[in-house]
Amino acid sequence: MRWGLIFSTWIFATFLGVLALTSMAFGHALQPGYLEVRQIDDDLYAALWKVPVVEGAPMDIQAELPGNCDIREAGQPVWDGAAYVARWTTNCPGGLANGVLSIRGLEKTSTDVLVRFDFADGESQSYRLTPTETSYEIPAQPGKFDVGKTYLLLGIEHILSGIDHLVFVLALMLLVRGARRLVATITAFTVAHSITLAGATLGLVNLPAPPVEAAIALSIVFVAAEIIHAQRGSPSITGRFPWIVAFTFGLLHGFGFAGALSEIGLPQSSIPLALLFFNVGVEIGQLLFVVAVLSALWVGKLLAGQIRLPQPDWIWAVPPYLIGSLACFWFLQRLATF
Repeated sequence: MRWGLIFSTWIFATFLGVLALTSMAFGHALQPGYLEVRQIDDDLYAALWKVPVVEGAPMDIQAELPGNCDIREAGQPVWDGAAYVARWTTNCPGGLANGVLSIRGLEKTSTDVLVRFDFADGESQSYRLTPTETSYEIPAQPGKFDVGKTYLLLGIEHILSGIDHLVFVLALMLLVRGARRLVATITAFTVAHSITLAGATLGLVNLPAPPVEAAIALSIVFVAAEIIHAQRGSPSITGRFPWIVAFTFGLLHGFGFAGALSEIGLPQSSIPLALLFFNVGVEIGQLLFVVAVLSALWVGKLLAGQIRLPQPDWIWAVPPYLIGSLACFWFLQRLATF
């Protein structure tokens, strides 16, 4: 392996490792807020408010329901062992349609808040509030454009915050040689996780989340080991036909995407549209990541041409061992949650 490739992949793998370990160290501090409003009766609603954690305390943000609700805000959130949570019920005469919901203090953060409405007729709506868009006028019926935009952005955000999925894609890129083989491998991964994402979201197939998340970590360990075998001159079937492994493990990763989408929910009147745009968002985010990696490789080769650096025999093993070690940590961490 040329130094330029080693240099750039080492930097990129180290960056991912630091980011992943940071997210594990701070737990929910890097997670978005979540507000769920569920209709109980004509004008009666139950609200669930989950607040991100910052330095062991709830982030200084507050959900505010529309002005026609008699209890617009939650009380002090309480730690439930996993997050700071507040629950309350409120009467909103005339319903929520055309009312304005806002997150006070969100503009001072770098956090997003996912808002979900569950109505008595089974309809659900989801919306994403950001530091630059802290309020939302609740439509009586969301338009197709609103649904598509919301789920597209949610898909992009989910893949770019899914460090394990990105590390798996990075490992595939380190394993595969040649543009055509890389395109075939990434395409196989995309097709596979699209299949299980759709199937699991629509309730056609179902697997419990903890074993799936642990198995995703193991899939990364497997590909990291295959990188080492290939570099030592003993490639297995994975090295010769990487798209087969990409497709197989892509089915598994699709269940992970579906778990996130099930928490968000789908609008009953626009399920195919929301599912399509969420999946498109995932693919856009994945493509952005691939472009970033390829750019890092290009920069690494340029730097290698300008800087004379030592090339010890073992340097090629740093990226796969770093990726594999991180994935082993994830596996043990997730195994402990069973």
